[in-house]
Amino acid sequence: MGEARESARRAWLARLAAAGALGGAGLAGWIARALANGDMGPKQGVVRLEGTATVAGRPAHVGSAVSPGDRVTTGPGSQAVLVIGRDAFLMRSNTIIETRERDGLVGDLLVKTGALLSVFSKKPLTIRAANATIGIRGTACYLEVDPASVYFCLCYGEAVVDGPRMQEKVVKTHHHDDPLLLTEEGGIMRAEPGKFRDHTDAELTMLEALCGREPPFLKDGKKYPPGKYGG
Repeated sequence: MGEARESARRAWLARLAAAGALGGAGLAGWIARALANGDMGPKQGVVRLEGTATVAGRPAHVGSAVSPGDRVTTGPGSQAVLVIGRDAFLMRSNTIIETRERDGLVGDLLVKTGALLSVFSKKPLTIRAANATIGIRGTACYLEVDPASVYFCLCYGEAVVDGPRMQEKVVKTHHHDDPLLLTEEGGIMRAEPGKFRDHTDAELTMLEALCGREPPFLKDGKKYPPGKYGG
């Protein structure tokens, strides 16, 4: 990392700390220490676990391997950070995901319930959440799935959103520009504008760092408001 890039990264971390986005305990504190020390590094499997989780039906712990094709769940009041290949995930509590392997990589992702923040390498990938289908390639997104709706924020990149009897919607964003609330009524899915919620730039930066990358908003020189985006 060049001197200018390192200086910009540390200034960004200082803004986060001043805004209270990086706390001293829990996941936020872990992110703050890891990013400040520059010791995230490429990792695999379960990297952090608060509470309980299972991988392929077995109790998980930090260091548990996770492979394409595994089903991962988190328990009440729990959250897990995991890396599968060049993709990384932050699972909130009561979340269930299943992955499908394609050419040795995660090619499909099913989010059955709960909330999930994900970053992906540059490859075709399909996400299924309730009756919504989202096609992406090398981007990041946040999903909340419940019986009544799917909240989808494309944090940056491009995606194609589809569902029952709806016209495909192409979404292009640079920094959480177009959150959507996907609902279905009468067998028709609708995509309505939603509000940004419940995920942060610090979390995205952490996930990308685990894969040896940086999110694009760290490279454009803009100062996004930490009070809204947590960094």
